Amino acid sequence: MGKPLVAFLTGAGISTDSGIPDYRGPSGLWTRNPEHEKLVTYSYYMADTGIRRQSWQMRRELWAAGFAPNAAHRAIAELDSSGAAAVRVLTQNIDGLHQDAGLASRKVLELHGTSRFVMCASCGARGPVADVFARLDAGEGDPACLACGGILKTATVMFGEALDGDVLAEAAAIARACTVMFAVGTSLQVYPAAGLAGLAVDAGARLVIVNASPTPYDEMAADVVREPIGSALPRLLRDLAASA
Repeated sequence: MGKPLVAFLTGAGISTDSGIPDYRGPSGLWTRNPEHEKLVTYSYYMADTGIRRQSWQMRRELWAAGFAPNAAHRAIAELDSSGAAAVRVLTQNIDGLHQDAGLASRKVLELHGTSRFVMCASCGARGPVADVFARLDAGEGDPACLACGGILKTATVMFGEALDGDVLAEAAAIARACTVMFAVGTSLQVYPAAGLAGLAVDAGARLVIVNASPTPYDEMAADVVREPIGSALPRLLRDLAASA
């Protein structure tokens, strides 16, 4: 009999202990300033150089903060390295902290892309985001693609863009195959990612929700934990490893 497959559907709440603000929480970026949502909305971003300049500055400031994985990220990586379970992460986050905690990139599906790379909206050329930040530091406010002159954006899925179909299909397959799904730090309100929790339950998985506020899937869950993620998730995963 093989190892149980444990899937983690993670959202912004798992990274708040690392200092990265969430979006919709009481002190979230969009709660405090709804206009910030325009900075990650494709139609606004593509149409307005002022929006792009603000968006790049926001991302430059976040990058400069040098965020590191927290206890929750490390607990998932430790469960994986323990050999007690096969671990897969389906993350709505773009921060790369699951990989920084030691989880192999092949075990992390970034549903909404990554902020560590940029891409051209016209020709598709990709490169490290650090190269664009160097251009910002040199005085460029809205750096254009060096290959074709097109508009550059981070390699993230903005509002108004579709998720990568192949990534979503792989995530759905993992959701249907897992024994347990932990939904951690996600409001489970943004689709299609949120629907992965329902797929897991429908396929017979045990759903555990670790989130500060209620979600639409609480009634489907075997357990709902409202405790701080940084202490609750490591405890839950230690118990899981001990019982495996």
